[in-house]
Amino acid sequence: MKSLTDHELAARLALDIPDGAYVNLGIGKPTYVSSYVPADREVLYHSENGIIGVGPTPDLGEEDAELIDASKRLITVAPGAAFFDHPESFAIMRGGHIDIAVLGAYQVAENGDLANWATMDEKFPPAVGGAMDLVVGVPQIFVMMSHVNKDGSPKVLKRCTYPLTGLGVVNRIYTDLAVLEVTADGFRLVELAPGNSLEEVQSVTEARILPPA
Repeated sequence: MKSLTDHELAARLALDIPDGAYVNLGIGKPTYVSSYVPADREVLYHSENGIIGVGPTPDLGEEDAELIDASKRLITVAPGAAFFDHPESFAIMRGGHIDIAVLGAYQVAENGDLANWATMDEKFPPAVGGAMDLVVGVPQIFVMMSHVNKDGSPKVLKRCTYPLTGLGVVNRIYTDLAVLEVTADGFRLVELAPGNSLEEVQSVTEARILPPA
């Protein structure tokens, strides 16, 4: 089966970020997305450490150690960017002022439940971030993740087994194998990564995948 690289997956997801959107990119791989949003679209990026208007990654030698995002990446700021404290930043997230959040996940269930902060593995302590605040205030939650774990076990499930971040909050999943929409009837295929068939992707997915509408 064909798998997209992290950057190929970010490029695919970026096509679904509309012009004028206010977007929060979660820690880690979701931050790649901003590099692939078409240049003719104006998108304002929010980071929960207190910035709206996150700009491109600085050129080598042009970094400012005091400018970082929630992933601790060195960043630049776009013209008109604003800085604020954590209470203001989380009020923006919870208050419905962000259009889309792109988050990573350990598991997503067919009813849209999201698990992304704890695996109950003692070797990997839980890491609570801003995702719980984002999922209660942001109307569109996109998940960017690998389709299966390193051991081949599925991450796209009938029901999550890890502690939940939010109930029924995920709208779309972008994996290295396919794009899936969360509907009232379960997961519905939007598109497959080039070279894959629905039957192949279904074979590594616990939940049923409905064909495109």
